[in-house]
Amino acid sequence: MSDNKNKITQAINDCHLPRRDFLKGSAAAGLVAAAFSMGLPFGAFAQQATPKPGGVLRLGLAGGSTTDSLDPGSWSDTFTFVGFSAVYNTLSEIAVDGTAIPELAERWESSPDARIWTFKLRQGVTFHNGKSLTVEDVVASFNHHLGEKSTSAAKTVLGDVAQVRAQGTDTVVFELHSGNADFSYVVADYHLVIMPSKDGVADWRAGAGTGGYRLKAFDPGVRMALERSPDYWKPGRAHFASAELIGIADGAARINALVTGQVDVINKVDLKTVALLKRNPNMVIEETKGAQHYTFPMLCDSQDFKNNDIRLAMKYAINRETLLASILHGYGLVGNDHPIQPGSRFINTALEQRSYDPDKSRFHLRKAGVESLKVRLQASDAAYTGAVDASVLFKEQARQAGIDIDVVREPADGFFSNVWMKQPFTTSFWYSSLTADRMFSIGYAKGAAWNETHWDNGRFNQLLNAARGEMNDPLRREMYNEMQALCRDDGGAIVPLFASSVAARSKRVSHGELTAPYGELDGLRVIERWWQA
Repeated sequence: MSDNKNKITQAINDCHLPRRDFLKGSAAAGLVAAAFSMGLPFGAFAQQATPKPGGVLRLGLAGGSTTDSLDPGSWSDTFTFVGFSAVYNTLSEIAVDGTAIPELAERWESSPDARIWTFKLRQGVTFHNGKSLTVEDVVASFNHHLGEKSTSAAKTVLGDVAQVRAQGTDTVVFELHSGNADFSYVVADYHLVIMPSKDGVADWRAGAGTGGYRLKAFDPGVRMALERSPDYWKPGRAHFASAELIGIADGAARINALVTGQVDVINKVDLKTVALLKRNPNMVIEETKGAQHYTFPMLCDSQDFKNNDIRLAMKYAINRETLLASILHGYGLVGNDHPIQPGSRFINTALEQRSYDPDKSRFHLRKAGVESLKVRLQASDAAYTGAVDASVLFKEQARQAGIDIDVVREPADGFFSNVWMKQPFTTSFWYSSLTADRMFSIGYAKGAAWNETHWDNGRFNQLLNAARGEMNDPLRREMYNEMQALCRDDGGAIVPLFASSVAARSKRVSHGELTAPYGELDGLRVIERWWQA
């Protein structure tokens, strides 16, 4: 093993170790750490604030599948989102401060009740196939996701849209069933890209967008090759001459590809390796806080958790700070038993942070009429890496409050089909949502398809409906503040952690200020926004 280690270390220093040999050697010797700490001789790449045009951006990404498609309604993970966000544009874009700003829409306005939204299109924009952007393209692109026969992942996002229609030659009108003050954020969804239309139908098979890069090659889940469009309409964007996305499912393989110089950027870095990666002077760790949150959902209609005092006892029996250090290695934030991420637009900053308190947990057990409690927690790393370990830590912490948690490890295969939302107590996770309304609507509202705790709070549901169409931000904030408190103090979800999205890049590439936590890799727009150093 010592000889193998020396060979690998020397090869890394000489920068000539082939990828397959590196993988083979490091796997045999357990020596991935050697690659981290030695540092490839990339040279000095000083960070620069002024974008430098040209060069090739190579990304090694998890989240690709051989079932990936050009159809935007089918996009489901990082590989397609990042790649096609460079090929296409949406009506609005999420800026670095988390606000919705114009993209293909030049401007927009809504009726006083937020039910009618009017978008004026940008003029002079062309698709990569030479077709000029028209209102018919926008209407067809949205209709692609609407209708009873639609199988699009964005169908639920547009569930409130009654009709989309053209008004003249430069305006598109959306009529909603009810008011939605966040609709300018809704149209920024990564699925809702604008495609050219053909005979009134979106031509997604053309693979032609209005974005900064033309699609040159697409091998689903394996590789995507992009070339800068010389006619891109957006100034100060799309700096690279070309980009290549490579699907790399294995975490160690992604790191090896980065440290051997085969790619410039990787996502989903194993948190256990971050400290070692930091030792490499040519690597930079990119952390996006609040990108997702982890939950322990308790079914409020189950015999175990129908009593809110039992739910509160469970919430006080978990040590969030310990989980943050042990499971996330500090790359995240503690949660407060509601799903609105810290730093977001409507976060309730006045809400007291719940902390580990075994005595208060026992108090709520006694209020529920019991001195001790035994529950079964069905856990799987299908929820997130470390979910089973987090469950075991929770078990140890809860014991101090007189709560006996029987942790049952469930297989990843079929977990979200057979266990989640069916068993009283499980592990789960959520990506952060663009808006508070969307997060509450899909995961906490009565009857929501993904209400993972079967929670039904009349006051919460009333506030949710009222806040959705409220155009007065201060009043809306009051509503969302109360809703977060209701989740914390009555809801069925224990939300101990907000996990960061952690990526890594070579100093060969640089960037400006990163987008607020709505999607990894700079809001999934890394190809358009970053540049060569």
